[in-house]
Amino acid sequence: MNSLALGPSWLDPEHLIESFGLLGILIVVFAESGLLIGFFLPGDSLLFTTGLLVSTDQYLHTPLWVVCPLIVLAAVVGDQVGYLFGRKVGPALFRRPDSRLFKQENIEKAHEFFEKHGAKSIVLARFVPIVRTFTPIIAGVSRMEYRTFVTFNIIGGVLWGAGVTLLGAALGKVDFVHQNIEAILIGIVLLSVLPIAIEYLRARRAGRRERAGQPGGDDDTAAPPRGRHAKR
Repeated sequence: MNSLALGPSWLDPEHLIESFGLLGILIVVFAESGLLIGFFLPGDSLLFTTGLLVSTDQYLHTPLWVVCPLIVLAAVVGDQVGYLFGRKVGPALFRRPDSRLFKQENIEKAHEFFEKHGAKSIVLARFVPIVRTFTPIIAGVSRMEYRTFVTFNIIGGVLWGAGVTLLGAALGKVDFVHQNIEAILIGIVLLSVLPIAIEYLRARRAGRRERAGQPGGDDDTAAPPRGRHAKR
C-alpha cells in the first residue's frame, strides 16, 4: 500500500496504526477532537486508513462493528472535553476586553455566531482539519447551550467517526484506491470544506443585505424618524 502520510513520516496513519494499534487510533481521535495539542494530527486520513486496514485484515484484527463505536465514543468524549475546557478556562483567559490575543467583542461575536449557526457548525467542523479541534473550545467559550452542543456533537461524531471509517472499509479492496490514496484523501478534505465555504458566503450576502436595509441615506426621507426627534 502507498504511504498515506501527507506530512512527516511519523504522522503516517499506517505507521501509527502498525505501531500503536486500536488504542493509538482512539487516542489520536480523542486528542484531535478537542485538545489544543491535537490540531496537527491526521484525523481524516487515519480514519479512512483504519477502515481500509480492517477490511483487508492488516495490522487491525478487531471487527468493524467494534472499531466504529469506539472511534465515535473517542470523538464525542474529545469534543466534550474541549467544550468544558473552553467554558471553564476560556472566560478566565479572555476576560479582559483589550487582550492582545482576544477582544471582548470577539467573544461576543463568537457567541452570536454559535447562537445562529452553532448546531450546523459543530457537525460541519468535524470534516475540516484543524477547525474541528478548536470548534468545541470556542463553543464552550461562547457558552453555547450545552444540550444543543451534546446533541450535535453526537451527530457529528457518528457522521465523521463512523462515516469516514466505513468509507475506507468500503473502498479498501478497490485497486484504484490503493494506487491513488493520497489524491483521494486530498479530495475528501476539499469536499469537506465546501459546505463551510458555502455557509460563509451565504452569511456574507445576508450581512450585506441587512446593512443595505438599515435606515440611512434616501431611506431617511421615506420614513420620518421616531423618538424625541420626531416630536420636534
